[in-house]
Order: sequence, then C-alpha cells, then structure tokens
Amino acid sequence: MARPELVPLDRTEVKPRAISPRLRTQLVYFMSAHGEPGVPPLGENEYWFAPAEVEKWLDEGVFYLVSPLDTANMTEVEITEEQESLLGWLHAEKIRHVRLDE
Repeated sequence: MARPELVPLDRTEVKPRAISPRLRTQLVYFMSAHGEPGVPPLGENEYWFAPAEVEKWLDEGVFYLVSPLDTANMTEVEITEEQESLLGWLHAEKIRHVRLDE
C-alpha cells in the first residue's frame, strides 16, 4: 500500500510530501474549515491551511482541541515532531492548498 502524500495545488513546483497514515488522520486539526473567510471552494480530499495559523502553531508549539464531551473547554496539545515537520514544510514552501493522494 502506498503512503498517502500531500500534493501542493497552489505551489505546483513543490514536490509532493509523503505523510504517515497517522498524520493523514490529523490533518483536520490544522486545516481551515470550509466557508471560513479566505478559504476557496475545495474539492474532494483537498485541504486549506491558513498561513497565520501555521505560523502560530510553529511559534507556540501547541494547538487546541475541543473535546466532544466538553465543548465549553479546549485542551492544549503539544505538536509532535511529525506535525511540526509538516507545518514547517507548509510554512517554508508557502503552501496553503493541498490535495491528499492515497
């Protein structure tokens, strides 16, 4: 089985990046929601990452999750090395729009 990879759609000169199946399930932690200001219409398996958010996560080393059992509170989660590597790639290459190929 081939590893999933992220294909930059807004920076086609940048090579796709292979990611682990685990990181594939974590993309939703970092993607911008459909319909947010500045997010274009997205196709199937496409993700948008807001540059300001990517930079913030890299600077702070954490992101926040809302618990499905307690939506009033957020949990601070330290980013893993794998997540940091992905965010660093998005930031360094100025990538916002990717497609997941599996």
